[in-house]
Amino acid sequence: MKNFALIGASGYIAPRHMKAIKDTGNHLSVGYDINDSVGIIDSISPASEFFTEFERFQEYAWQLKRNPETALDYVAVCSPNYLHHPHIAAGLRLGCDVICEKPLVPSPDMLDELALVEKETGQRVYNILQLRHHDAILKLKEKVANEQHSSKYQVDLTYITSRGKWYMESWKGDPRKSFGVATNIGVHFFDMLHFIFGKLEKSVLHFANDYKAAGYLEYEKARVPWFLSIDANDLPEEVKGKQTTFRSISCDGEQIEFSAGFTDLHTISYQEILAGRGYGIEDARHCIETVHHIRNAQPEQPAQGEGHPFLKKCL
Repeated sequence: MKNFALIGASGYIAPRHMKAIKDTGNHLSVGYDINDSVGIIDSISPASEFFTEFERFQEYAWQLKRNPETALDYVAVCSPNYLHHPHIAAGLRLGCDVICEKPLVPSPDMLDELALVEKETGQRVYNILQLRHHDAILKLKEKVANEQHSSKYQVDLTYITSRGKWYMESWKGDPRKSFGVATNIGVHFFDMLHFIFGKLEKSVLHFANDYKAAGYLEYEKARVPWFLSIDANDLPEEVKGKQTTFRSISCDGEQIEFSAGFTDLHTISYQEILAGRGYGIEDARHCIETVHHIRNAQPEQPAQGEGHPFLKKCL
C-alpha cells in the first residue's frame, strides 16, 4: 500500500483522484487546499489529515518521512493550472513521485525545468492523460495505424461547454492562471489528436478571446479545424435549452462517440502509473507545445478548407 498526499483537494477533479487512490488499494494520508469545502473526503478517506496552509501541509509531510511506514510515496496535484509547477516541484523535493492533472505546465521551458528537478531528486512526474485509456480512442488509434489511407483524415473538433458568470470570477477565467480557453479545456483534445494522428506539422490560430478560440491543426495523418467555447450562445440551435455541453469529433464524417466510459479513466491511469507504465514529461511535451503555440499566436484568416464551420459566428 502506498501513501498519497493530495494538493488541490477541494477542486472539481479531486474526487476522481481520491477515488482512484482508494480503488487501487492505497491510502490518502493528507490533503491540502486553501478552500475548506472538502466534505467529499468523509465518504472516501475520513481519517485523512487536512490543511488549508501550505506551510503546515509541508511540515506535516516532512514529519511523515521519519517513519518508513508513514512516509509519502506520491503527491497528486489538482491545484489551479498556474500552481502546477511549484506544487510538482515541492512534491518531488519531498522525495515523492508526482501525479498531476493537465496541463502539466504552460510551456516547454517549464517542462525542461521539471526534468531538471526530476534529475536532482531521482523522482518522477506523471501526467494524467486519461483519454489515451478510453476504449473508443484506442480503437480509433488502432484503425488509423492499420488502415492504408490515401490522404489525410478530415477531422472536425467542436467542444462547447457552457459556463456561468462564476467562471470569469474564478481562476479559470483569468488567463494568467488558467492560460486561456484553448489550454484549459482544449489540452485534453490536442493530446488525443497527437496520440491518434501523429506529429503536429502545422498550427494556425483563427480566433481567440476570453470565451472561445478556433484554429486549424495539421498532423501527420489528419487535418483538423477546431472550435472551443465556454459561451452558451455558441451551442447549436438543436441543443439549446436541452443540454449545456456539445461535443462533436468526427473523422471523415463519422462521429467518434466517447461520451460514455469516462467514469474509471482516472483509476486506470493510476493503475498504469503504479505498474510503471505512466505517462511522463516527454509524453506531455507535444500537447504543451501545441497549446503554448496557440496561446502566443496571432489570429490569421483561414486558408481554403481550414476554417471551422462555427468560425463565422465569431468574425
